[in-house]
Amino acid sequence: MKLKEHIISLVFGLMSCTIFSQTTVPITLPVVTLMDIEPSGNFTLNFTAPTEAGQAVTLPVANTTKWINYTSAIASGGLTRRITASINTPIAGVNIRVQAAAASGAGGGTLGTSSGLVTLSTTAATIITGIGGAFTGNGANNGHMLTISLAVSSYANLSARTNTPVIITYTITE
Repeated sequence: MKLKEHIISLVFGLMSCTIFSQTTVPITLPVVTLMDIEPSGNFTLNFTAPTEAGQAVTLPVANTTKWINYTSAIASGGLTRRITASINTPIAGVNIRVQAAAASGAGGGTLGTSSGLVTLSTTAATIITGIGGAFTGNGANNGHMLTISLAVSSYANLSARTNTPVIITYTITE
């Protein structure tokens, strides 16, 4: 009888054992920093001459056809990112301004916050802050709509010009 009890105990003991296996799955998520302006291409902003003596020049209508799109995956414990803008050539008497709207569209994550209306110069100025792990969606109507406008800063410094190209450079950085 003792042998029978030992065999039964051994069988139940073996039945209660858990058998398992492990697999290690290495996962890589690279640091990602991508940004572009959509749609690509140039646009024109033209002042209009007054039709009556003593009136000011008419400012061009602000351009709202451009959008900033970005994808951002930051390093563990990394800082948030920001987007800056600058121009290559200042125009005497004219302020070139940009304002990024709040993010909208198909994106997600920790999207950036607009710095409001910024007057551009040859020194980079922050236009969006606080970008974390995020994506905005691609193309127009995704990301931050840009409003690019002109204002007269000093009539005394204005001088006539035709088709003066100004390049706005956008940079995403930590």
